[in-house]
Amino acid sequence: MTNRKVFSAIGDFFTVFGSAVAASHAVEAGRKPRARDLRNLGMDPAAFNKIGRF
Repeated sequence: MTNRKVFSAIGDFFTVFGSAVAASHAVEAGRKPRARDLRNLGMDPAAFNKIGRF
């Protein structure tokens, strides 16, 4: 594995972790998470909007 792949994997981890933190804070505050954060987590923002209460 090259250094570029290692650093890319580390960067992807931090991106996903940051999106998870941002989405959880938004939900805890009673707001809708940003679509970008939901996509980073593998969720469809349109499907998330169909949830009755968040």
